[in-house]
Amino acid sequence: MDTKVNINERNFRSTPCELARRDRQWQRQSVHCIALVIFMFALWTTTGFASAGQQPQKSANRTDSSRGEFSGSFQVPSSDSAKAEALANQLAALSPKVDRNEAKLLADCAYATVSQLRRQYRMFGTPIFNNFLIYHGLKKRGYCYQWSEDLLVALDALRLSSLELRWGEANPGNWRENNCIVVTAKGRPFRSGIMLDCWRHLGHLYFRPVVADADPYVENRAYARFVLARSAARNSSGANHRVAFQMSNEASGNSGDN
Repeated sequence: MDTKVNINERNFRSTPCELARRDRQWQRQSVHCIALVIFMFALWTTTGFASAGQQPQKSANRTDSSRGEFSGSFQVPSSDSAKAEALANQLAALSPKVDRNEAKLLADCAYATVSQLRRQYRMFGTPIFNNFLIYHGLKKRGYCYQWSEDLLVALDALRLSSLELRWGEANPGNWRENNCIVVTAKGRPFRSGIMLDCWRHLGHLYFRPVVADADPYVENRAYARFVLARSAARNSSGANHRVAFQMSNEASGNSGDN
C-alpha cells in the first residue's frame, strides 16, 4: 500500500511538469507552423508576381469620341456582371448628361481591373493581414492607396468625357486613412459622386454614394495628378517596370497604409 501511494504521489507531482513540457512543445510547433505558412505564402507571392497597374485584357475601344460610341467590352467575371450593371446604372443616374455607354464602359473596366489586380496582388486572409505582409516585405502591393492608384490609371485610360475621376481620402495622415476613387458627372461636386473602394473587401469592388459611406471622404486633386503623371512618365520611358516595394506614398498629402 505504501509503495502504491508513493508511486501515485510521484505521478501526481510530475503531471504539471509533463503538461508544461507538452505545452512548450505545442507552442514551438505552432510557431514553426506559422513561420512555415508565412514562408510558403511569401514564396508563392514572389514567384512569378505580375506587374500591378497593367491594363486589364479588353476589347473595348472608342470608335467615335465625338459621339461616345464604343465597340466590344471588358472581360468582366461572370460573378460580377450583375454588380457591374448596377454600378453602370448608378453612374448613369448621376446626371442626365452622363453618357450611358461611358457609364457601362467605366463599370466594366472597374470590375475587370479589380479582378485582375486581385490575382496580381494575391490577396490572402484579411485586408489588415495583407497590410501586415506588405509592411514586413512579404508582399509588394495591396495597401488601399495602391489599389486606388492602379484603378485610377486604368479608368483614366478610357478618356471619358461625361464622367470625372476624383481621388478620395478619409482620415488623411493617420493609421485610419483610407483611399478610394470617386466618380462624378462632368463638372459636378465631389460629394455628389459614387465611391469605388477596392481594399476593404479584400479586392472585391465596393461602391456606393460617397456621402452615404461611414468614412468622411475629401478630395485630393494633387495626389490624383501625381499618380497620373507618374504613370505617364513610366509609359513614355518604354521600360517594363515591375512593381517596386513601397512602405508609404511617394507624394505628400497621402500617407495612409490602408
